[in-house]
Amino acid sequence: QPSQKLKSVFAVVASYAFLWPLKKPQQLTNEKTVDELQALINYADDLFENGHYEDSYEILSTFHDQENMEIQWRLVRALYNMSKDTKYERNHRKKFVYQAYEIVTKLITCHAQHNVVQKWYALILDTKSSYEGIKERIQQLENLAVTLNPDDATSLHMLGEWCYQITEMPWHQRKIAEVLFASPPRSTYEDALEYFLKAEAAEPRFYSMNLLRIGNCYLKMERDDQAKYYLKLAA
Repeated sequence: QPSQKLKSVFAVVASYAFLWPLKKPQQLTNEKTVDELQALINYADDLFENGHYEDSYEILSTFHDQENMEIQWRLVRALYNMSKDTKYERNHRKKFVYQAYEIVTKLITCHAQHNVVQKWYALILDTKSSYEGIKERIQQLENLAVTLNPDDATSLHMLGEWCYQITEMPWHQRKIAEVLFASPPRSTYEDALEYFLKAEAAEPRFYSMNLLRIGNCYLKMERDDQAKYYLKLAA
């Protein structure tokens, strides 16, 4: 019997089967209409939402269009999720992140006002910084804070994460930062909490990690009742 995962793939493929008898992939690349492109995007989105990130990436990369933002940010999204999949070795996951970074840095120069581009730029920049040294991480966290859209829940969470990571920086890394920077960045749990709460207000329950961070901040601030409330929500 086919597995449930295979069944879901077959269902998605079947619903978009009309795309392939019409034209070969090479023809679609050169002659795609608005309707065909939207059908492709819908197909890739369905694959992504069913957890088939690599399949979504392959479909989108087949019709890679340097000028099309909708294709590009979805490629970044797929690569980001592939980079979180432990079935790949660490070096492969890192490669996915750097590939996504190359795409999204080009996007941000042309589409800096688009929230979805800002969101994925923020996520990729933060993930990339985790593979690098303390100096690069601080610089990229600062770049992240400057770039983010302050009205978007994900962006607000990332700003909170920036403050949280700076506050949580171990003693030895702080000493390194003091050597590397004339004025190393500083933050507090109160700063981080403010952003996490704003993110929650902008889009309630949008991300369990945001709830967890709120709970953690309250714990650090010794406000146990509030901490318990948010940690239960995050569980």
